[in-house]
Amino acid sequence: MLIDFHTHIFPEAIAARSIAALESAIRQIQGEDYRKGEPLTCRPATLDGLLSDMQRTHVDRSVCLPIATKPSQTATINRYAETVRSEQALSFGTLHPADPAWETVLEDLKQRGFCGIKLHLQFQQFYIDSPEVLRILQKAEQLDLLVIFHAGDDIGLPPPVYAPPERIRHALDYVSGKNLIAAHLGGWEQWDDVEKYLVGTPIMLDTAFISQFIDPAQCVRIIRNHGAEKILFGSDSPWESPADTLRFLTSLGLTEKEMSQITHENALRLLGSHIA
Repeated sequence: MLIDFHTHIFPEAIAARSIAALESAIRQIQGEDYRKGEPLTCRPATLDGLLSDMQRTHVDRSVCLPIATKPSQTATINRYAETVRSEQALSFGTLHPADPAWETVLEDLKQRGFCGIKLHLQFQQFYIDSPEVLRILQKAEQLDLLVIFHAGDDIGLPPPVYAPPERIRHALDYVSGKNLIAAHLGGWEQWDDVEKYLVGTPIMLDTAFISQFIDPAQCVRIIRNHGAEKILFGSDSPWESPADTLRFLTSLGLTEKEMSQITHENALRLLGSHIA
């Protein structure tokens, strides 16, 4: 069984232009020659594109992670997220840290059956240990909502880094971390600091968009020192194919038990009745 805990989709009407804008931002940061002549995505960034790609790559279930880049988007995005739910795909909700109704939004999402929220603090421009974000993390923990957030640098956004491993560790002084998932193995392109500050803490890490960038030996070290029971398979599709993510993980020489935990057991434990 394979559960992809980190995917992205957009409504059909805006998917193409949303991806085009994101690709343009990536090339502004990385240079116009970055993967020149190659597509930066592996599939159309729509629900149909995701479901079709899941069949091709043998993914049983996917978690879609929407992002509110401004408070006014929250209600519309969460309404769309609610329509995505199916046997194959489910969606987290989202919330912007500047939303004055942040507490009501969280309570409403819980009531509506969402199992968690996605924060992308690089887009939202709030530090993970800021008062605005800490109150969200604390309330989400009270409500038993999962919180997955972009951690570390971002390939298409300039500095500063709003959720580096050191600040994530500081946030753990205020919350238990048991419901937190730091994407990109705890901090994209900041894996030395992941080992220094996050390995061994209660938070979960996912494997999204790391296969082309992390040293395999360091990846194995982080997985084993942190504990495979706290690692989630995530691809970041459409930015990386789950087939490529799985191929990379398979190449690491992890045990059958470790792979089983990463590819589905941990996700099943976290999602529980939401995918029953």
